[in-house]
Amino acid sequence: MTQLTDQYFDALISRLRQVRTELAPAMAKAVEAIVDAARADQRVYIFGTGHSHVLAEEAHYRAGGLAITVPILAGPTMLHEGAVAGTAYERMPGIVAPIFARYDIRAGDILFVISNSGTNAAPIEAATIGRELGATVIAITSLAYSTATAKGGTRLADLADIVLDNGSPPGDAILDVPGSDLKVGPISTAIGVTILNAILAEVAARLSADGNAPIYLSANMPGAKEINEKLVERFRPRNPHL
Repeated sequence: MTQLTDQYFDALISRLRQVRTELAPAMAKAVEAIVDAARADQRVYIFGTGHSHVLAEEAHYRAGGLAITVPILAGPTMLHEGAVAGTAYERMPGIVAPIFARYDIRAGDILFVISNSGTNAAPIEAATIGRELGATVIAITSLAYSTATAKGGTRLADLADIVLDNGSPPGDAILDVPGSDLKVGPISTAIGVTILNAILAEVAARLSADGNAPIYLSANMPGAKEINEKLVERFRPRNPHL
């Protein structure tokens, strides 16, 4: 492998080890909150803009994933309909309320809000609305990045009930490009997905011990069609993306 390839693997693995240790108490709190919500037939909503929306899709209708998860997806705040416009929209006050109006978020639900920089208007408003609706707000964000860019303003971390610091540096990229001042190798998505999947895996184990773990099977596995169809029928009323 090339020098930067090795450096990226080494840096990412090192940071994942650090996050696993440092976030253990906060992740345990997140697991408890989600298990309590699941036992009460509540839902886990997941929202992010730009690349952060990838985490919402990661948990949605996923083989080995929980059917209680609901992605909050809106084209203008993502990348595929126009990355430049999406960057402007996520900074635009007032855009989140009409997006959230499509979703049946209730008191007792869980709302993950993912934002690496943690200071744009959309994640701030998402967390605010989630709290107003009575949901438990869990943030996956970079405290270093948001502290560097907030300039005394409100951060996503300031509004969340549980904060999961992904440990990424301001700017996200971690590798110096030789011969330039540029950096490459963003890590927030890889770390965020790992945090989210680790939490949901523990939740699934806890629910399985209760005898009620709504877990999707890969479509290619034996019996998947019947199991997944039952889960879709059960959870579709509060998940517009099924």
